[in-house]
Amino acid sequence: MADRVRRPRVPPRLRRLLPRSVRARATFAATAVVTLALGGSSAALLAVLHANLLRTARDSAVEQAGKVVELASREHLPSVLAPHGGSSVWVLDASGKLVAVTPDLLVRPVAAPPLPNPPLPNPPGPNPPGPSAPGPDRSLPQLPPDEKPLLVGARLHDRRQQVITMSVSGPDGPLTVHAAASLRDVEAAGDTTGTALAVGVPVLVLLVAAVTWRVTGRALRPVEAIRAEVAEITGHDLHRRVPVPHTGDEVARLAVTVNATLDRLEDAGLRQRRFIADASHELRSPIAVLRTQLEVALAHPDPELWPELLADALEDTVRLQDLAADLLLLARLDAADPVAVELLDPAALFAAALAARTADRVPVTAELADGAEVLGNRTWLTRLLTNLVDNAQRYAATRVEVRLAVRGPDVVLEVRDDGPGIPAADRERVFERFTRLDDARSRELGGAGLGLAIARDLAGHHGGTLAAEPARTGARLVARLPRAGSAD
Repeated sequence: MADRVRRPRVPPRLRRLLPRSVRARATFAATAVVTLALGGSSAALLAVLHANLLRTARDSAVEQAGKVVELASREHLPSVLAPHGGSSVWVLDASGKLVAVTPDLLVRPVAAPPLPNPPLPNPPGPNPPGPSAPGPDRSLPQLPPDEKPLLVGARLHDRRQQVITMSVSGPDGPLTVHAAASLRDVEAAGDTTGTALAVGVPVLVLLVAAVTWRVTGRALRPVEAIRAEVAEITGHDLHRRVPVPHTGDEVARLAVTVNATLDRLEDAGLRQRRFIADASHELRSPIAVLRTQLEVALAHPDPELWPELLADALEDTVRLQDLAADLLLLARLDAADPVAVELLDPAALFAAALAARTADRVPVTAELADGAEVLGNRTWLTRLLTNLVDNAQRYAATRVEVRLAVRGPDVVLEVRDDGPGIPAADRERVFERFTRLDDARSRELGGAGLGLAIARDLAGHHGGTLAAEPARTGARLVARLPRAGSAD
């Protein structure tokens, strides 16, 4: 897609600057997140603090101006207003003459110097800047000449003030009331808070980085121990296991999983070595017999003995061929190679396979239920039945029974015989490769101990199971295969 959003690639130079270890990346990420969070919180805190202090100063000025307005609306104002709330107040009449001030705007000069600025006219708008002080000819009313005060103009022009202007009409005529609240406390509080944050935020960020570095190191220490142990394990010492920490967290579960994997690898290695040894032994016996027969034929070139020798050699050759075919099938099953599957009717499939068995030692009776369908491979399912019946034929005394039934979501195949049966302690061991409960009889009947092992693997590849279950007499082998469509 042309409009697909592509992830930006990190330049190689910048990639080299990024931390590589998990510990460093975790510390960097935690530090960056805390830095951004604290930086944003600090900026928001300073903004909220400044806004609150400004609102408090404005409310103070509004309150002080309101009291003066209320007083001026009822009576004549005194020349010196009573201080309240820390706000400076001055009152001008319609001509701009100063009528009243708060004491903080008055001084007692030794000589009456001229004021630096002429008086300002009544400023328009709700919040004009503070007016300049009146000229030297403007004196506060109701004060004796020797007590004439001087209005400090510089104080009124201080920019660090919140000025409120109100108008009122009263006994003194129309008046304009100005109230100014100092913002020095606001700036001082902001400076103090900013300094505290400038010192505290870096310290807190460094503390978070140090704690994250230490905690991450302690958390990853078992991972490093697991890695080091796994790195030293080779194919010859699969018995070794990684240490499992007593934390019960993800690292402990990782160690348990690694040990379980090593258990399976060790078991697979043991099975492989045992399989190779058993296969070598099984192949060596018929090859040795076949060689002996050929050597006898060469040593005694009697044409009358050749038919018997050739028959024995052919029998051993067939045994070798069957064994090689079984080994190849086991190798294919172990490799889990994909095979073609189709929807099959096991009743018809098994009926055809049993009908083709014309040389069985004991008769086989079949009871096959219709209406069962499985998804599988025709050749492998036929081989599953054949191996189970062949095993029963080796040990049966008078009969072999084959039953096929549908039980819930499973198609159940049972093969029974009236032979000596399978002891309870050996019901699982019989499915191991090259296992014979009666070794002499199995060799006499041509068994290599692979039939049941192959049958269980075939059932497993079809999503089913094969087990030796209890029976009153003889052996009872039960294969359960999932019925097609049962998952729906």
